[in-house]
Amino acid sequence: MVGSHAAKRKSSAPWILGTVLSAIVIVGLIVGGFVLAGRRSTAVPTTASTVPPATLVVMGTAPSNETTVDSSATIRVSLNQALAESSPLPSISPTLPGSWEHLSPSMLQFVQTSPLLPGQTVTVTVPGGATGVVGTTGAHLASSVVSTFHIAPLTSLRVEQLLAQLGYLPLNFTPSTPSATAGASTAEQSGVFSWRWTNLPTSLTSLWVAGQPNVLLQGAVMRFQDAHGLATDGQAGPQLWSQLLSDAAADKHNPDAYNYVLVSMSTPQHLSVWSNGAVVKTAAVNTGITVSPTDIGTWPVYLRYRTQTMRGTNPDGTKYEDPGVPFVSYFYKGEALHGFIRPSYGTPQSLGCVEMTFADAGDVWPLTPLGTLVTVLP
Repeated sequence: MVGSHAAKRKSSAPWILGTVLSAIVIVGLIVGGFVLAGRRSTAVPTTASTVPPATLVVMGTAPSNETTVDSSATIRVSLNQALAESSPLPSISPTLPGSWEHLSPSMLQFVQTSPLLPGQTVTVTVPGGATGVVGTTGAHLASSVVSTFHIAPLTSLRVEQLLAQLGYLPLNFTPSTPSATAGASTAEQSGVFSWRWTNLPTSLTSLWVAGQPNVLLQGAVMRFQDAHGLATDGQAGPQLWSQLLSDAAADKHNPDAYNYVLVSMSTPQHLSVWSNGAVVKTAAVNTGITVSPTDIGTWPVYLRYRTQTMRGTNPDGTKYEDPGVPFVSYFYKGEALHGFIRPSYGTPQSLGCVEMTFADAGDVWPLTPLGTLVTVLP
């Protein structure tokens, strides 16, 4: 019995071992199959949506080509893929102060440090070819993309709005919709003008016509030009536009008072100097005699001398030469406010100028810088 039992155990060992080995192999294959299947299932099929574009394309530029925009316009270039770090950037002509920044990997924006100039034409070039912009895939732009746009000039109304806001006119301008960037824009703003002082003489207020060239605007332009070292021609051109927008963006107001001179030829003849809405000086004056009268009207002071030798022709044809005439402010042709020695003041005695005592002229002269309006009434 012992021997038979021993024999059975011995004969069953290979079957059991084979069974176990087979199970191990089967389990290994199954596990291996799962592993392989797992590896295959994690692979992501390649699709067109995940492959970066093989070519580099400019999708758009702003402002659009050949458009006219105001000076607050933003310059942008959009591409169909991100640019490589080593890629050159677009160029701008004429050169503008500022730098390119990435709004996104595929969109560039030029951040300016000063406003665009009214009336200016700007060209943005995205360089192409082998040395041009290059994307992260190594793709180059096939050829350069050039876009040109224009900055709108300032209209008379916009110049008036800005000069009023900066204190160069006797008016205020209040925009209907205040904006932090409105001052730097060339675009006309909706809003209202109002007089800065309520008691101004009608000889001044009657001159105002919003949106049209007028002597009030001319004087304010000259005053602004003189304050900034520009040629005082009274013309609102590109130089003035640039400086005006720069001052508006910086909220840089006129540091001086708004002055105005009113001359009355009714006897006794006199003048009044208004400063910020109030009369600060009056003086007796002599205007032109009948054969050489002082002209009636309003003009801005365009030339000044602390002292001058005056030369000219008398009504009888003889010549005159008067040295040392003090405190001279020319406002129309050869007519000026100035000091002159006479036996009396208050009646027509000059050859067209507005004469006063040396003392009065010395008080008036500092109040009549270039651009100050002078009105002569009958």
